[in-house]
Amino acid sequence: METQATLLTDVIGPLPYRMAFAGGWIDQPFVSRLNPAPPGSMVVVALEPVVRFMDRAGMATGTRHVARRIWPGGLPKEDPTRLVKQLYAEENRGKPDPSGSQDMIGLVYPGVNRLDYDFGHEGGLFPQHIETCQDPQVAAWLERVIHLIPVLQRPEGYSPLGIKNLDAEWIRRLGQSGKDCFDAITTRNTSALGRSMNCCMECWEALLPHVVRHPTIPVDLAALLKCYQSRYPGAMYSGCGGGYLFVVSEDSVPGAFQVKVRL
Repeated sequence: METQATLLTDVIGPLPYRMAFAGGWIDQPFVSRLNPAPPGSMVVVALEPVVRFMDRAGMATGTRHVARRIWPGGLPKEDPTRLVKQLYAEENRGKPDPSGSQDMIGLVYPGVNRLDYDFGHEGGLFPQHIETCQDPQVAAWLERVIHLIPVLQRPEGYSPLGIKNLDAEWIRRLGQSGKDCFDAITTRNTSALGRSMNCCMECWEALLPHVVRHPTIPVDLAALLKCYQSRYPGAMYSGCGGGYLFVVSEDSVPGAFQVKVRL
């Protein structure tokens, strides 16, 4: 008996996912307000839903769940700025620690996007500028050099905000890592992309050490990260508490898979 193949998007929905690269946390006002050289930048990349990503793993799945509820038919063909603010308001209603707007922008805006945050603009909640790259050659290159290794989901009871060492110089470096990351992607520079990710991880370790080290995390994330950084041009985690390890490499990476950029 023949049965019709079920499309993956019939199961997980047609909405995109997103990767967040160097500069993450600069979208939070408690960070950007201390940046001595605004704006600080971070990079998000829209992804086609060609695989179901783990929840609680830094791939904006929580935001995507909210988006599926309010837009069951997929992303509306409307002004992306309005969609971002609608999704931001819906997800963060009543939350004491609201998620940053980079989650919403990464889902709504196609391609590779540099988000420039300045606390003086809308209190740092939304970027003062978004620089977008939808070059198919850049997207194809990024798909080739970014390798994802599943590590673990954020444990229950985990929070990255237990220790905040909000040093202004480290925040400046964090915001610069996002600029360097976008420049590396648009010029297709593998070494520079790896350096920007390594720099971002150093900033996270300095500013919010519980991002990688926390009593509830059963994996030595720092040691695993150093292992890959020592063998490849660069690596960083997809989010707080692990998630996926993004490895930058021109060659294949054992156990990793690759993704499709949404243009």
